[in-house]
Amino acid sequence: MMGKIVCATRGGQDSYRTQQTAIALARERGDELTFLYVADVSFLDNIAAPIVVDVESELDRMGLFQLAMAQEQAAEAGVTAQIAIRHGHLRQELIRAARDLGATSIVLGSPQQETAVFDETDLWALVADLEAETGAEVLVI
Repeated sequence: MMGKIVCATRGGQDSYRTQQTAIALARERGDELTFLYVADVSFLDNIAAPIVVDVESELDRMGLFQLAMAQEQAAEAGVTAQIAIRHGHLRQELIRAARDLGATSIVLGSPQQETAVFDETDLWALVADLEAETGAEVLVI
C-alpha cells in the first residue's frame, strides 16, 4: 500500500533540508508527497479587517512561490509532489491537513536559530499531538 507524506514547509533556506528529506523518502518508499504551507495571520487579530485580507493574500502568494520551488525540486528528483495551502494556526491546520490528505508520515523541520516557529519543547509537544491525533509517523529533520 502506498503511503502519503505531508511535508510542512515555510520555504527558504531553512526548509531546503527538510524538503530534500521528504523527497528522498517519497522516492525510496514510492509514497505520494504533498508540500504544505500554512498561512497564519493570527498575529494580526487586533488589526482592521482590510489589512488582514491584504496580508493574507500576500502570504498566499509567498506560500505558492515557496511551494512551487519545492515542487520543482521534487520533479528534478523524479518525484511528483502536490501542494496545499491552509489558513489558520499551524498546529490545528497541520492536523487537519494530515487527516484530510490521509497522511501516513509527516515531515517537519527542526528549530533553526532565530527563524524557528517553535522552540524544542513546543516542537516535541506538536509531534506528540500529531502522532496522537493523526496516527501518522512524524519525522523531525
